[in-house]
Amino acid sequence: MKLLKEKILSEGRVKPHNILKVDSFLNHQIDVELMNEIGKEFKTRFNDKEVNKILTIEASGIAVASITAQYFDNSKVVFGKKTESLNLDDDIYKTEIHSFTKNKNYNVMVSKRFINNGDKVLILDDFLANGCAALGLIDIVKQAKAEVVGVGIVIEKGFQPGRAEIEKFGIKVESLAIIDKMDDNKVWFK
Repeated sequence: MKLLKEKILSEGRVKPHNILKVDSFLNHQIDVELMNEIGKEFKTRFNDKEVNKILTIEASGIAVASITAQYFDNSKVVFGKKTESLNLDDDIYKTEIHSFTKNKNYNVMVSKRFINNGDKVLILDDFLANGCAALGLIDIVKQAKAEVVGVGIVIEKGFQPGRAEIEKFGIKVESLAIIDKMDDNKVWFK
C-alpha cells in the first residue's frame, strides 16, 4: 500500500532492538484519513471472505479494526482485553500472549458472549513480528469453535518469523506494508 509506505518513510522512526515507532499516525496519534484507506484496503484483500466479527487486541488494534469494520457489512469489532477488571464477564476465553515491544506476557481475555460457534472472524492488528498476538487470537477463535477467515496486518516485520508461524495453520495473511530490514533510522520494504 503506497500511501502507508510513504507515511512510514516520512514519519516512522527506527529505534534500537528492531522497534519502528509510528506513533504519529497509527498507535498513539491516529491519522483517520490514512486509517480509512487502510480499512478499504483490508476490504479489498479479504473481499472473497465472509466476515461477521473482526477481532483485535487493545489498544492499538482497536482503531484499525473499527474503521475497517464499516466496510464489512454487519460485522462487529471485538477486542481482547489485557487486564482483568470488575466489568469483565466471568465466562471468558483466555490465552497468553508475549508482547515483542514490551517484552512482557499478557493474559488476553474475550467474553464468550462476543465470539460464537460459527462466527467468521477476521483478525486485525497494527504489527506482525513474531506472531504471538495473532497466534493468541487464533487460539481464542478456536476455543469458541469459530473460524479464522484471515489475518490482516498493517505493518509486518518480514525479517521476523510471525507470518510463517500463522501460515502453519493454513491461514491467509495479508500485510499492507512488509519491512525487509531496518537500521540507522532507515526502512527497506519487500
